[in-house]
Amino acid sequence: MKYTNIKEGNFLERLNRFVARVNLNGKEEYCHVKNTGRCRELFVPNARVLVSEIDSAKRKTKYDLISVYKEERLVNVDSQAPNQVAEEWLRAGGLCSGITKLVREKSYGDSRIDLYAETEKKKILIEVKGVTLEEDGVVRFPDAPTDRGIKHLGELEKSLAAGFEAYILFVIQMEGVRYFEPNRAGHPEFADALAKACQAGVHILACDCKVGKDSLEMGSEVPVLLR
Repeated sequence: MKYTNIKEGNFLERLNRFVARVNLNGKEEYCHVKNTGRCRELFVPNARVLVSEIDSAKRKTKYDLISVYKEERLVNVDSQAPNQVAEEWLRAGGLCSGITKLVREKSYGDSRIDLYAETEKKKILIEVKGVTLEEDGVVRFPDAPTDRGIKHLGELEKSLAAGFEAYILFVIQMEGVRYFEPNRAGHPEFADALAKACQAGVHILACDCKVGKDSLEMGSEVPVLLR
């Protein structure tokens, strides 16, 4: 996926979940934060950031906050991006070949699963989770408790009995990581639910991304450690 009208600045402060102040060429601007997660290790004063200028009279802010430099590593923080790059990856045959149907937001049970794919022999449900939390090359999800994430795991488990193939895909919005693991310290219930889903037959995948200043693309699969 590609972004347009990219500008570099420095992060000043996060005013609320949706708005941050950024210094762009010496001028303070308000930016829409496209990630409601905590991202405390990323949104630090004076961090280098990339924003996309959006020309729309309907918006309250002129810019979207797209990515943040964590030292020299560029981390995409657009929470809408993982679904899009996952869809592009699927269409390119990243998961399997022979996909004949691919739709977003598939209703299943009491949830909407991010992606649904069909081949001649399979019906596949894929729940996508973006990952931005990193420490010493280890990436973790979630960065805040997510009851919704646990609910999705339960729906994926149920789908197995109905003949679906089920995946949870962790899209790591950065490069050069060592492995993925659930954030047990931050949400042990999610870590337990993930292990249970894996034992039931839900496939657990984690892939990093190639992060450019104006682009995001699915990269390579990384190891998953469940503990």
